[in-house]
Amino acid sequence: MRITIVQGAFFPVPPLMGGAVEKVWDELGQEFARRGHAVTHISRCFPGLPDRDERGAVQHVRVPGFDAPRSLLALKLRDLLYSFRVRRSLPVSDILVTNTFWLPILQRSARRGRIYVHVARYPKKQMRFYAHAARLQTVSKHIAEAICTEVPALSAKVHTIPYPLPAAWQSTTRSSAPREKAVLFVGRIHPEKGIALLLQACAQMAQFQRREWKLWMVGPAEAKHGGGGVEFLGEMEAIAAPIQSQIEWTGPVFDPAQLRDRYQRASLFVYPSLAEFGETFGLAPLEAMASGCPPLVSDLACFQDYLTDSETGFVFDHRSPDPGAGLARRLGGLLDDSTTLRRVAEAGESKAREYSLERIASLYLEDFTSLVSAGEPT
Repeated sequence: MRITIVQGAFFPVPPLMGGAVEKVWDELGQEFARRGHAVTHISRCFPGLPDRDERGAVQHVRVPGFDAPRSLLALKLRDLLYSFRVRRSLPVSDILVTNTFWLPILQRSARRGRIYVHVARYPKKQMRFYAHAARLQTVSKHIAEAICTEVPALSAKVHTIPYPLPAAWQSTTRSSAPREKAVLFVGRIHPEKGIALLLQACAQMAQFQRREWKLWMVGPAEAKHGGGGVEFLGEMEAIAAPIQSQIEWTGPVFDPAQLRDRYQRASLFVYPSLAEFGETFGLAPLEAMASGCPPLVSDLACFQDYLTDSETGFVFDHRSPDPGAGLARRLGGLLDDSTTLRRVAEAGESKAREYSLERIASLYLEDFTSLVSAGEPT
């Protein structure tokens, strides 16, 4: 098949600025090409990357994009301009995959590929604009149900395929180093990620007050990387002042090997996201599971496809009257229970193997083939 993948206006491919969607589709594109398919990957221009090149067997085309703005209106306008630029670079194709807002609306010709909308955010009334698409694909049952609720008439076009683990997590090689007394967070330093809850919880816990444990905060705070900005980071540092000597703010880690090393050294991963209408899957907790680091997450439905409380991970109620205290109680109990941490870590690592790149790529290719074989117009 001829497959075109179009990323959004704000992150480059390869994922030099991070971005879960960009990271996943970069590796899926490479896997499709290894299996003999003709893959073109379109993304934003970025310093140090040529406008056109070939990586593996994937043809990369880069068009001018933007750093992410704070304003939602500005973001949509920039995405619109970027989508017009992308249209001029689209090759003849069988499948056109994109997670952009505007391109599926602007592109109607089947000659550029059957439109395969990758829904990487909670639907917010935009799905009705994609009625002409061949597929509305998302990554969790929770988001699939939300799409069907929003546009019942398009339910037959909705399909769920989860994210795969990145290639760096496919290796069976495990670190022989002992786990450190460290709690790990990996993600954007942004209000919707529950950063304040985590810092407040750690400040309340005896293990941190006795200086027995450390907290590693890995992720970008800069707005252009999707963070909450320097001012928000300052507010979080103020909250964390009582335990500041035990917190390491590493900033973003884009190198997969370095990131996996963090997962393999930490004893517990915490992802207290509050994004009820933002999270679609949660790749970071799955990466933690694959590294033998049990995750503690908020009670968002998107995590339930792979994480069961006290079996493959842990859950706390972020909707309770005092979620910070609830997180502190759950976290504090786990840090004193190494037996439970080991048991859940082993079960989580086994569960994560179901999300191999090879298996998930096959699911996508089977779906692509079904659409091309059906010959449905887009």
